[in-house]
Amino acid sequence: MDSISHEIFMRRCLQLAATGMGQVAPNPMVGAVLVHEGRIIGEGYHKIFGQAHAEVNCVNSVPGDQESLIPRSTLYVSLEPCSHHGKTPPCADLIISRRIPRVVVGCIDSFSAVAGRGIKHMQDAGIEVITGVLEAECRSINKRFFTFHEKKRPYIILKWAESRDGYVALPGGQPVRISNGYTDRLVHQWRSQEMGIMVGTKTALQDNPGLTTRLWPGKSPVRIVIDRKMQTPPHYQLRDAAAPTIFVTEQATDGVTFIQLDFNRDIIPQLLPQLHAADIQSIIVEGGTYLLQQFINSGYWDEARVITGRETLGNGIAAPVITGASLQDEMELYGDRIAVYVPASSST
Repeated sequence: MDSISHEIFMRRCLQLAATGMGQVAPNPMVGAVLVHEGRIIGEGYHKIFGQAHAEVNCVNSVPGDQESLIPRSTLYVSLEPCSHHGKTPPCADLIISRRIPRVVVGCIDSFSAVAGRGIKHMQDAGIEVITGVLEAECRSINKRFFTFHEKKRPYIILKWAESRDGYVALPGGQPVRISNGYTDRLVHQWRSQEMGIMVGTKTALQDNPGLTTRLWPGKSPVRIVIDRKMQTPPHYQLRDAAAPTIFVTEQATDGVTFIQLDFNRDIIPQLLPQLHAADIQSIIVEGGTYLLQQFINSGYWDEARVITGRETLGNGIAAPVITGASLQDEMELYGDRIAVYVPASSST
């Protein structure tokens, strides 16, 4: 089978993998298809964290009258099959037991428990393994997973809405509606795709945000509130039970989950390892301006999603300023411009 055919089937793996967005973290999103003589006889993806992986669902989807074709088929999988016992048995063992003769892998799993071991295990069993098919795309779909394991920190998305003349709030920080209702729903979809959502003290106190996915079906992320002096009142939404919440503070506080830091030093390099240890693979930072600018200036960010509304404010709190970045994507949603920026280079 030629390289073009390999790419066709790997793209189907990627389509399937994306279906698990927001449901499988901290596991990666993975898709798999089983192909016999150019025809897909089975396909699957990792649906829910803790449940069967893509390879298992793929093999189990093969109709009973076609199971005899499995030992004469090629398995395509977007990420290296695991070789260790986690919440489920090793997928490499399943592939070997079903006598699948050839496996085409999109990219190698950099998680230390796998990291090439799955491929070697299959090769030692006599299976032909082809790697690197659409490797960049296969890594991109799991950018959160790879950043988490390779950089030992969460994947960081910065998000804010600004007026057409570059303000995020009225003078004094008074909140103002900038984005439209459709964009608001998109933002809640974004929230459902991440494991954590972060705001600073002023945003918590002035906006009293809920930081949930109430406008979109999906799991609400863990709320992370930077609150040095624990000023968030008990009756505020961030103190309710709508979603798990972590307060980042300088003093131990009863009745809340907290991370204690030294606020006399830069808190971002202190906080990210703590979030990594808590298995929070990705965060979306939604404000305020000071916190967002801290992330930009520190270099600890992977995407910035900037929503520009149609209205002008004339004066107010200026939006964060992005430096050293390139425009990756942009779209318009009923008058709101949504631009996605990525760092031109990053070593953090």
